Amino acid sequence: MATDESTAAAPVQVRPVLPADLPALGRIYAHYVEDTAVTFETEVPGRSAWEQLTADVREQGWPFLVATERGAPPGEGVLGYAYVKQWRARPAYRATVEDSVYLATEARGRGVGRVLLEALLAEAARRGARQVVSVITDAGDDASVRLHERLGFRWVGRLQAVGHKHDQWWDTVILQAALPEPG
Repeated sequence: MATDESTAAAPVQVRPVLPADLPALGRIYAHYVEDTAVTFETEVPGRSAWEQLTADVREQGWPFLVATERGAPPGEGVLGYAYVKQWRARPAYRATVEDSVYLATEARGRGVGRVLLEALLAEAARRGARQVVSVITDAGDDASVRLHERLGFRWVGRLQAVGHKHDQWWDTVILQAALPEPG
């Protein structure tokens, strides 16, 4: 499953994550861990954590995608990544997933997030997801909220002061989207 899409600023290819991509994913995520409250992770995960995450996502049967500059070899030109995992472990939640989308700082504002999230939602629906939940830190930059809203997500709640990072308490907002039945 590889798709090519053009954004205004850069051609982007979306494809499944490969082991060669993991160092780039780690570099992208490190910025969010160390410099922002976008994630409540406080320590940058190492390669083994990335290997475990990709294995967990695959084992659940869900997509884990990367966006790269078109034509870039594996591990190079990675602009961002996105995946879904089952929302909760209980069997009744099997068709409800939570999305995660992270972009390299140089990819922000170029349409890469939209291309990546559109591909992720289409592939998640193809694999049987019916509802997608997005939990987004309310950190003053609502680009992620706007991206999700443009793709049909709607606000369903706010959790107040649930994460403590960088000596501050942070709220999260919860958005949700229904996916179409395949076929």
